[in-house]
Amino acid sequence: MSAHHHERTPRGARFDQSADVLVVGAGPAGSTAATYLARAGLDVLVLEKAEFPREKVCGDGLTPRAVKQLIDLGVDTRPEAGWLHNKGLRVVGGGTSVELPWPELTSFPPYGLVRPRRDFDEMLADHAVAAGARIAYRTAVTGALTDERTGRVVGVEARGPEREPVTYRAQLVIACDGVGARTALSRGIAKRDDRPLGVAVRRYYTSPRSTDDFLETHLEVSDGSRLLPGYGWVFGMGDGTANVGLGILSQSNAGSGNYRTMLRDWCASMPPEWGFTEENAVNDIGGAALPMGFNRTPVYADGLLLVGDAGGMVNSFNGEGIAYAMQSAALAAATVVQALARPEGPARERALQGYPAAVRAELASYYRLGNRFAHALRHPWLVRTTARYGLPRRRLMAFLLKLLANLHDDRDGDASDRLFEVLLRLTPALSEAPPSATRSHRHAKPSVAGRDAA
Repeated sequence: MSAHHHERTPRGARFDQSADVLVVGAGPAGSTAATYLARAGLDVLVLEKAEFPREKVCGDGLTPRAVKQLIDLGVDTRPEAGWLHNKGLRVVGGGTSVELPWPELTSFPPYGLVRPRRDFDEMLADHAVAAGARIAYRTAVTGALTDERTGRVVGVEARGPEREPVTYRAQLVIACDGVGARTALSRGIAKRDDRPLGVAVRRYYTSPRSTDDFLETHLEVSDGSRLLPGYGWVFGMGDGTANVGLGILSQSNAGSGNYRTMLRDWCASMPPEWGFTEENAVNDIGGAALPMGFNRTPVYADGLLLVGDAGGMVNSFNGEGIAYAMQSAALAAATVVQALARPEGPARERALQGYPAAVRAELASYYRLGNRFAHALRHPWLVRTTARYGLPRRRLMAFLLKLLANLHDDRDGDASDRLFEVLLRLTPALSEAPPSATRSHRHAKPSVAGRDAA
């Protein structure tokens, strides 16, 4: 294994073009995986197309589930370290507003966080470098490199800082390249149309709402003529601005331009004193897709592991992605460490099968439940009923907060935790094999690994 490089990558730096493990993308998933791999003594090289700091469309709010992942990673989440803490979720709808504190649980901390993605992603990347990972910035991966004899992924092809073609080789590749999932697509792993896809649009405004210590969501979002399946948010950033946005299930008759218009119209319907006006806008409206409920499978095949958004691991209940990107990255890293401790061949392959198995065990039933919830949201009456009759019932809303944010104790919890567990047990896990029409391994030979999907 190669010696570690602890310095941040200088502009235009070139690396040895081989490593034990290649990680594609230095977002939360990639940096988390790289940190754990480097700590285990592996030579890990991260390939990131951008140069940090860089913007990323996001709500910037982190639930206790994401906070747990940060704490597990060894990140200091105290306010003194630059984090804005929040107490819970405020839900607005049906003329009612209710504040729901984050639940007191054994498994998760009782607070959420806010931090701009521009700062958050760079901090995690620096955390990975401090652990011993190498990061090559301005290096855009164009696809997986496949061994023609075995059909296995043995590296990636990319373009360097000057757009020059370059090839990187490794024993395993972890794709953390987001919703675009170029590495997976190069292997013929297409997104699944039987799983939900969301759209998020957001903008920053100078606003007195900046210091709110609750994340705020609005249930009833309209395009002017009908309720939409989604919600609006107002997250105070603590720096004089608020992150304001919409998260909506994608609909074929609404393009990205329409979503931006919806956000402007929604902001215009807010109280004038909040300042969500054009003259107070800090930036342009940004939009991004939210790949939900395992909408790209298999998550492991022939030396390639898909993590986070690249594997469609956004929560279908609430559009949360960072927590699951980091959680799946930790599972992938643990699997890779075990696999590379074994000789190449069947023994290593058996270890690698542990990744889709672990992801299924952690998330498959919950995501099936979330996918059903997302489908139900397309019926406006459900949103109206929840807003009108659900919000005034605090115990019901406290349970729904646990359900939507995936926060519960699976051992020795209270009655609501036990109900949560019953729902999971009654919900069958997601099917392991995607419909044949949604994927084809154009460059890979069939294998047992290729059939085992999340």
